Amino acid sequence: MTSESPSELFFTPSVKAVQERRGSRSGYARMAASGAFQAEITDDLVDFLSDRDSIYLATVNGDGQPYIQHRGGPPGFLRVLDRRTIAWADYRGNRQYISIGNLAENPRAFIFAMDYEARTRVKIWGHARVVENDPDLNARLMPEGYDASPEQAFLFTVEVWDANCPQHIPRKVNIADVEPLVLKLKARIAELERELTEIKATR
Repeated sequence: MTSESPSELFFTPSVKAVQERRGSRSGYARMAASGAFQAEITDDLVDFLSDRDSIYLATVNGDGQPYIQHRGGPPGFLRVLDRRTIAWADYRGNRQYISIGNLAENPRAFIFAMDYEARTRVKIWGHARVVENDPDLNARLMPEGYDASPEQAFLFTVEVWDANCPQHIPRKVNIADVEPLVLKLKARIAELERELTEIKATR
């Protein structure tokens, strides 16, 4: 990555060549020059990450084979430790350990986070490392009251991040947000059905 812009990390010469050929290079060059691609975690990104209950973590092994792993938890399971570091407790799962093995060979990693309701996606490039045998750190990162067993911790160092436009993102809502409204509507429907039954009985 050069001093020109943090976007040099992903706008490689090969990518720039495609952008030139397809007519988008000048626009992205202006975005890079204006500081649109940021290397530090801003307050807006902190707020976005604090609301997430799900992310995807991409890693690559020593042979270049990519792997994407889902990581989730209650909102707030991602913790911003400083302006360059995101952390989370890694819960015991199926014990494949593919991400951990990949990071042992290649520390480069990528986070893809979606807010379907607001139709916002955030991409974060960086490096990740796994911290094992640190119960104090696990306890610090563990969401309060969450029923899971922390096995280790992930520390992700941000190099650059970008928020994309909402184009083509389907709008979806969290069932935890919708369920109380559905129950309220069902109760109201049941109440109206009882009233209707009583009215019919008096005729």
